Amino acid sequence: MMNVIETHELHKAFGSFTAVDRISFAVAQGEIFGFLGANGAGKTTAIRMLCGLLKPTSGAATVAGCNVFTQPEQIKRRIGYMSQRFSLYEDLTVAENMAFYGGIYGLRRREVRRRADELCRRLDFGHARHTLIRDIPPGWRQKLAFLTAIFHHPTIVFLDEPTGGVDPLTRRQFWTLIYEAAHEGITVFVTTHYMDEAEYCDRLSIMVDGRIVAIDPPETLKKRYHADSMNEVFLRVVNG
Repeated sequence: MMNVIETHELHKAFGSFTAVDRISFAVAQGEIFGFLGANGAGKTTAIRMLCGLLKPTSGAATVAGCNVFTQPEQIKRRIGYMSQRFSLYEDLTVAENMAFYGGIYGLRRREVRRRADELCRRLDFGHARHTLIRDIPPGWRQKLAFLTAIFHHPTIVFLDEPTGGVDPLTRRQFWTLIYEAAHEGITVFVTTHYMDEAEYCDRLSIMVDGRIVAIDPPETLKKRYHADSMNEVFLRVVNG
């Protein structure tokens, strides 16, 4: 399968400080790729470069066939993004958020209505279509935020700790939506602090001090580090 992300020696320095240290990896279409690392490891800086929000210092990378150096605006139109802290406008209704994001990505009004109808049916959410986001329970809000992030059928969606603060049942339901998106061919690039969620990914990378020090499927990593869980793997990798 084709690679949706390809990086080679991607590097970002802020003055004398190196945030991302010559990382190289590839992510295939439809893959669920986990991006792990302690706070300050360089994950956010790497994601910002891949999303076209931050210009690298050196190296090379393409996302959805677009060059991160020369085509950042094209990248933004081909990706979806969901963060833990902000994804939906709380003072807008469900329908208004869908219309807003559909407009940002250049969808026609008829297409926005069609996809909004489809999304509401998928979540059995028709009764809440005109409800303000702030009045929706957090678990439903997270699922709605994810489906809004892929509202325009992007090539890849970046999820930055998307299940933070929600209960275990909602997290499982959220991952069902992720699997469905991947089955439809959308590549999922996800960061998480929940090591049980890391087990759900097709492959994982672990960053330490700006470098990718391990990258493989979860089962391969557990065998390599003689661990019973990804939590053990993570602790052994990060602690050296």
